[in-house]
Amino acid sequence: MPIRTILSLAVLGAILAGCATMTPEERRANDEKTCLSYGFRRNTDALSTCLQRLDLDRRAEARATRYGNDTMMWGWNRPVIIR
Repeated sequence: MPIRTILSLAVLGAILAGCATMTPEERRANDEKTCLSYGFRRNTDALSTCLQRLDLDRRAEARATRYGNDTMMWGWNRPVIIR
C-alpha cells in the first residue's frame, strides 16, 4: 500500500473519531432536550429524575457492553448467569 493511502486513511480515521465524541455539556443539553420533549418542565424534580434515569441507562449500557461482550476478559471461564 502506498504511504499516501495509509496517511489518508489515518487522517480520515482521526476525523471520524473526533466527530463521534460528545462533550459532557453536549450530552447534558441533548438529555435535557430529550426530557423536555417528553413533556417535563424545567427546574422540576421530574426533569431531574428523567436526566438521572438517562444517565443511569447510559452507564448500564456501557457496563453491559464492557462485561457482557468481552470474550477476551472472560474467555471460557465466564461466570454462569441463571435467569
